[in-house]
Amino acid sequence: MRRPCVDLPTVSTDERARAPQETAGRRWLFPSALIHELDPDAGASGRRPRRTARDWGVDFSLFLLAVLIGLLSADTLRHEDLPHGYAALDQVLGALACGAVWLRRRRPVGLAVAMVPVAFLSNTAGGAGVVALFTLAVHRPFRYVAWTAGASMALLPVFFWLRPDPDVPYGWAVAAGVLLTAAMVGWGMFVRSKRQLVLSLRDRARHAEAEARLRAEQAQRLAREAIAREMHDVLAHRLTLLSVHAGALEFRPDAPREEVARAAGVIRESAHEALQDLREIIGVLRAGETEEPSGGRPQPTLAAVDGLVAECREAGMKVTLDHRVADPGAVPASVGRTAYRIVQEALTNARKHAPGTQVTVRLAGTPGDALTVTVTHPAPPAEVPPVPGSGQGLIGLTERATLAGGRLEHGARPDGGFEVRGWLPWPRT
Repeated sequence: MRRPCVDLPTVSTDERARAPQETAGRRWLFPSALIHELDPDAGASGRRPRRTARDWGVDFSLFLLAVLIGLLSADTLRHEDLPHGYAALDQVLGALACGAVWLRRRRPVGLAVAMVPVAFLSNTAGGAGVVALFTLAVHRPFRYVAWTAGASMALLPVFFWLRPDPDVPYGWAVAAGVLLTAAMVGWGMFVRSKRQLVLSLRDRARHAEAEARLRAEQAQRLAREAIAREMHDVLAHRLTLLSVHAGALEFRPDAPREEVARAAGVIRESAHEALQDLREIIGVLRAGETEEPSGGRPQPTLAAVDGLVAECREAGMKVTLDHRVADPGAVPASVGRTAYRIVQEALTNARKHAPGTQVTVRLAGTPGDALTVTVTHPAPPAEVPPVPGSGQGLIGLTERATLAGGRLEHGARPDGGFEVRGWLPWPRT
């Protein structure tokens, strides 16, 4: 079954899904063509749009208009000098044309084209021709209307020359016919433009809703990624400390009681800290916020790097800190937090990939210039088994540094070691 072609702006299926519910209570007020464009199920089924109560009222009114014009035209037939039987043919064609008005929604182009020669032969079919031209202007683009209306107007002088109106001068009759045709075309195009405007505004509103929904989903995704990076930065460091001390207890069961007690204390404290950090991050996820929840511990700053290095030394790492920042408290909180995370991740990676090596941490910078963070270590003395999932932390740190307005570089050194170098802007206050 061929679908009726209604050349109006359409919206996507997902965006039109709510259209039937939105217009269910007022469906009878809308044209069937407009409802068909807004109903995603109508296009899938291939069915013709069913007339609404409004359509029936409009169709019946236009049918009466065509009949009324036909009756007025039939009254003038007795004043014309027509061949024998032509008056009856005129009225038969007029009656058929008026009946064809009920097909105007299904075949607007065919009906309008057919009405051009029929209205030329039958004076009583003029009303049906006007209705067909109006329907064409409502349901089809202007190129169809221009050709059909142009042909109709071109035949008007010939029609009134062959069948002049005894009560109206020739010039006035032609002018009135042209004016009536133009008025019907303008009226139909006005109705069509209103429907296009309604669909366009609804399309824009739904696109705006979709974009707002996508922006909200993107913001939520970015927030969760930030929380995931925070979880990796915090928990990876804590769990690595746990692994180091647990490994020492496993391989040195004969260690003195004091060392065993100290290692167990570090394991207990690291596990407690890891659980605390995990609890806070889960609290952020439940709250749906990216900021620190109320009552949570403060975020680390550049001044906390000393404690981080001391913690690593207690775990047995060889760490040298070259701190050349005169006033760490003057560093902006966001810059200091990013620098802390870079040092934390670099120390964690050194502990995993180069255990037993000497790690050097350098911090330098001045206000108005930049804060540089450099963490280096030589090649490990023996081959270290690869760690699954390596590199994800550095990728997250690179993104974190970029978001802070800086950059992060990392890679192998000529001597086989590894270097992480970060550059972060330090604006002058």
